[in-house]
Amino acid sequence: METQTLTGRTIAVPETRELDIFAALLERRGARVVRCPLVAIRDAADPLPVLNFIRRFAEGACDDLILLTGEGLRRLLSCIEQHEPELRPAFLTHLARVRKITRGPKPARALRELGLKPDLAVEVPTTAGIIAELAPIAFTLEGRSVGVQLYGSEPNLPLIEFLHGCGAGVITVAPYSYADSTESSAVLALLERIEAGAIDAMAFTSTPQVRRLVAVGGAARVAQALQRTHVAAVGPVVAHALEVHGIRVQSMPAESFFLKPLTNALEAALTRA
Repeated sequence: METQTLTGRTIAVPETRELDIFAALLERRGARVVRCPLVAIRDAADPLPVLNFIRRFAEGACDDLILLTGEGLRRLLSCIEQHEPELRPAFLTHLARVRKITRGPKPARALRELGLKPDLAVEVPTTAGIIAELAPIAFTLEGRSVGVQLYGSEPNLPLIEFLHGCGAGVITVAPYSYADSTESSAVLALLERIEAGAIDAMAFTSTPQVRRLVAVGGAARVAQALQRTHVAAVGPVVAHALEVHGIRVQSMPAESFFLKPLTNALEAALTRA
């Protein structure tokens, strides 16, 4: 049984996909969890562009594949199973052949679920981290075709422009998108609770959560409200998204940007407070 180190603490959790897992990690430590999923992850509205990418990839169109998220690889496989299951063997065969470049631990974990591993694992899970890792070997990209699995529908122009500058051809795919989840009225109610000092901490796990909160509450109000609570981020990408809006992140895992390390970081910070 977990030590009840967070007894008496109320923590707001805007996570969606792994909401129950994250809530359970906190509740086992005695926290009261306020669940407010801000975004939902959905398959691409039109599967045809995704299927076109999959077909081209399975036929050998890519020499390299950059996976920005584990969710993206899983959604590609889901698209195959839903629409053209006969493509799976060829897709997996070519996936094993290409040079696989992963951003952070999550896409690497998705590859391991398939019995594969990255050829180049970028430890800093940001676009800048990918570019910095590839820059010394940019000459190896000239004349190659690089598939890029995007983060949601974000076009990631800095990465695409870098690859073009290296002389590579680029094929992108966006197998999923983010959509609003909780009604705006519930988001505003959460902001009111934060402003009233009723929330001890809020733990962000993706940049779309930050964008949705700011879109509903307004940047100035959100920044001011979050001064009244402890703000945690799962990793540097999310931390940067918060800091852009003037929101100070007070705890974040030093490494291994997953829910359990985030829970541990929160626990350590709130225990000291």
